[in-house]
Amino acid sequence: MMNFVFNNPTKLLFGIGKLGELHNEKLPGKKALLLLSKGQSVHKNGSYDRTVEELNKAGVEYAEFAKIMENPLVEVVEEAAAFAKENGCDFIVALGGGAVLDSSVAVATMATNPGHLWDYVSGGTGKALPLVNKPLPIVTIATSSGTGSEMNEWGVICKEDTHEKIGFGIPGVGKPYLAIVDPTYMTTVPPKYTAYQGFDALFHNTEVMMSTSMNILSEAIALSAIENIAKYLPRAVKDGSDLEAREHVAYGSTMAGITMQLTSTTAQHSMEHAMSAYHRNLQHGAGLIMISKEFAQFFVDKHACDDRFIKMAKAMGVENPTSPQDFVDALVQLQKDCGVYDLKMSDYGLTKDECMTLAVNARETMGGLYAANPCEMTDEDVAGIFERSFK
Repeated sequence: MMNFVFNNPTKLLFGIGKLGELHNEKLPGKKALLLLSKGQSVHKNGSYDRTVEELNKAGVEYAEFAKIMENPLVEVVEEAAAFAKENGCDFIVALGGGAVLDSSVAVATMATNPGHLWDYVSGGTGKALPLVNKPLPIVTIATSSGTGSEMNEWGVICKEDTHEKIGFGIPGVGKPYLAIVDPTYMTTVPPKYTAYQGFDALFHNTEVMMSTSMNILSEAIALSAIENIAKYLPRAVKDGSDLEAREHVAYGSTMAGITMQLTSTTAQHSMEHAMSAYHRNLQHGAGLIMISKEFAQFFVDKHACDDRFIKMAKAMGVENPTSPQDFVDALVQLQKDCGVYDLKMSDYGLTKDECMTLAVNARETMGGLYAANPCEMTDEDVAGIFERSFK
């Protein structure tokens, strides 16, 4: 647990009002690709107008690409990269939620490299070729609390024709130059999405705690993040304008972006990626919630890492926890408190007869995360978790 490597050159501006400091920063180029989703959230929450104002103050030109969608597709990423080239953009400003932040890594890569994105993807049908050129620098501005992608070089991209949803990133390359996390612009996220995103952030940290590669630093950060999310997420779901709650949940999410650089997540994420690769209308956080109880219960029943579950239960507010089951019970209670315990796979088109198909896909596309599991998990085990999670 004492051995780790940590290398993150990203400068982080965190807290209420920090977006207003963007113009004071030395930016990594003269013309930005302003990368946005195809929705209206950044216009509704005011972050778009403020970002444009800040870029103008900094004397930076920009070209706007607003087509990123939930579970972003490889074709759209490559279109954005071509747009950046055509417009002479020398860095990226990714403004939005997890899908936009995730996409920025791939867009930055393909704006400077030949071929197709899947040439550089590891896993599934990806060719895992080495990069020819360094990606464009990235400035991330997070408007939701979920992926933690504002702080690392990883993003998740979908290849729809092959049902692949794979984490893309080149270790040590492509970390954001600057990250801004300003909860001021998170207050308009609807309650259910606040919950989905908050649980995504929570699971990043709980998976780090279960991981075989956990170390003394990632444990300390993850437990701090778990404590903040568990305490404040119900408040943020109940009242989106509660800035104190938003700030604490944002902290937990951003810290996950750091813990995931120190310690890998587990196959829980592989499993959900398979779910939303086949059912693109499924929100990532919702899928994680659906399988989370049975995923944790699998390791609790195996007594794979009892002490870590007990530590997490304490961080989640359980007084004097003595059993790993206390964590599962606390997780279920938090889901009930946030109104998401009764999410049903069937509402998103999933069926019980898909369970083994999803299990095989999870290992084929993101099998690397299985090595982080605290004990062996076969395809039959994974299919069983899906079956027991099915509603």
